[in-house]
Amino acid sequence: MRVAIIGTGVLGACVGWNLARAGAQVTFIDAAQPGEGVSDWSFAWVNASNKTVTKAYFDLNVAGMAEHRKLAEDIGSDGWWHPTGHLRWVDDPVAQDTLMQLVDLLAGWDYRVEVTTGAEVRRRLEPALAVPDEAPVVLYPDEGWVHGRHLVERLVGRAAAAGAEHRFGVAARAIGTASDGSVQAVTLSDGTSVAVDAVVNAAGPDASPIAALLGRWLPMRQEPGAVARLRCGPVPIRRAMHAPHIEMRPNGDSSMVLHSREVDALIGTSADPSALLYEYACRVIPELGGGREQVMLTRVSNRPIPADGFPSVGAVPSVPGYFEAVSHSGITLGPVLGRLLATEILTGQRDALLAGFGAERFEL
Repeated sequence: MRVAIIGTGVLGACVGWNLARAGAQVTFIDAAQPGEGVSDWSFAWVNASNKTVTKAYFDLNVAGMAEHRKLAEDIGSDGWWHPTGHLRWVDDPVAQDTLMQLVDLLAGWDYRVEVTTGAEVRRRLEPALAVPDEAPVVLYPDEGWVHGRHLVERLVGRAAAAGAEHRFGVAARAIGTASDGSVQAVTLSDGTSVAVDAVVNAAGPDASPIAALLGRWLPMRQEPGAVARLRCGPVPIRRAMHAPHIEMRPNGDSSMVLHSREVDALIGTSADPSALLYEYACRVIPELGGGREQVMLTRVSNRPIPADGFPSVGAVPSVPGYFEAVSHSGITLGPVLGRLLATEILTGQRDALLAGFGAERFEL
């Protein structure tokens, strides 16, 4: 089977690697380079604790966490997989009550969660944090973070070793169909085309325009997010965390990643995202206060979120051979969605975990 993967972020790379190792003839297509888009500019937190809006979505994310551990065994964990746990604490009573309710819910769903104190966190885990001694701090020991670009590069390399090809630096401009409506070719911006039996739309924030090439309506949210990388060697924290007003994690040996939903809400105003992210980070880690010139780069990206907030994954019955792999939380879900979608493409069998997340729900 000949399959074109449009978009080579984490989701596209996971689908393509699973197809290639199963013997499919895979071509990766991306207007940029693999892993350089949202996958490289994401908080990249692997979790299910923040995915409790429905039990089905929670279960899918738990499966995603387990798939990361399996993937690390299959391809090696160095450089991309950091299962170091996650910390969360808040600074107002209402938010604290909400957090403790979440802890009870997760414990009831057999999700590993521990409640400790700020003093104990500083003593055992993160000595650089300015968290009050008696503040309740929640620890999720099974969570972690991923270096998205490194993971994509590893998977594309493995897929290439299994025979996959790639067309990077060229965009998909048209998707041709046969008389029965099934996909048969992808035309690229350089004028060439790729003959296919199936196309996977894994184009992230650009998934809607790709779907439109086939007359397909894929509604997407417009939710930009600002992510900063802060140079700071040595890095003063060891794991991902949600502190008041700021999310932080390591990003290797000499930098950190910063994100804040509060800052995201100010995108498009006169506020300076870099300045705010740095200010919030310094409140939590006072030793960072060496000047904002430490901020290496801040990028604003649109998150790839279908309109109802859930993944759009699988076949679109009205367009034979066309499949979607579009989701927020692509870092957490990439490995499991990649495996399950590859199986669906090759066998027509849809896993029960994907019930309710099918692309057909957006059919007009």
